[in-house]
Amino acid sequence: MSDSVLYAVDGGVATITLNRPDKLNSFNEEMHVALAAALERAESDDAVRAVLLTGAGRAFCAGQDLADSAAAGAEMDLGATIDRHYNPLVRRIRGLGKPVVCAVNGVAAGAGANVALACDIVIAAASAQFIQAFCRIGLVPDSGGTYFLPHLVGEARAKGLALLGEPLSASQALDWGLIWAVAADDALAGDAAALAGRLAKAPTRGLGLIKQALHAAPSQSLDAQLDMERDLQREAGRTEDFREGVTAFLQKRKPDFKGR
Repeated sequence: MSDSVLYAVDGGVATITLNRPDKLNSFNEEMHVALAAALERAESDDAVRAVLLTGAGRAFCAGQDLADSAAAGAEMDLGATIDRHYNPLVRRIRGLGKPVVCAVNGVAAGAGANVALACDIVIAAASAQFIQAFCRIGLVPDSGGTYFLPHLVGEARAKGLALLGEPLSASQALDWGLIWAVAADDALAGDAAALAGRLAKAPTRGLGLIKQALHAAPSQSLDAQLDMERDLQREAGRTEDFREGVTAFLQKRKPDFKGR
């Protein structure tokens, strides 16, 4: 795997670290390819039951490396870049049948902000900022930004963030419901690891089905969602982890889930 993305597994958690700290972990072709490979590896490894995504250095991700884009020339087809890298990345994170925690250790700008929001649970350092920087260079929020923002914070706030491109502090992002939690800068790594570790000991297939149901809800009618809940509950009820959960409850002990 490329040095631009680090990968390590411990206690059922695959920690994936964006590792271009001198470029604020901005995306170039190499990092896109390496991150896709890391997520595919985590998805296919049964020993991995949760994923923790974070960045090295003082930023989580500053979005697209504009110097890398400029090198491709003024006529670069940005739509093709989105089709080739950003959209598959967001779809892979959302479709992963395991929980994905994002530890935003610093600035998350442009696509970096929206990749963070694509994750299941986002915990940010107190000093972190989220910036929809696209408008500053005449572009449109991508990587799911125009979907996640209005769904998470409503149209008025989404438009303010996207049209003004002003930094949003971690505490404000928490108040607005954009993220799950804020941690002190020096506690973020430990808190995020503990959260991912907790998820790695949970009933993995059940968590994957929860993700599936919640992601489908905004585009479905109540009747369709009720039917989906029925079907997913039927599937969850056939898992080993469900049987273990019921047995542990009846025996008044802590369940030992295996992710099956």
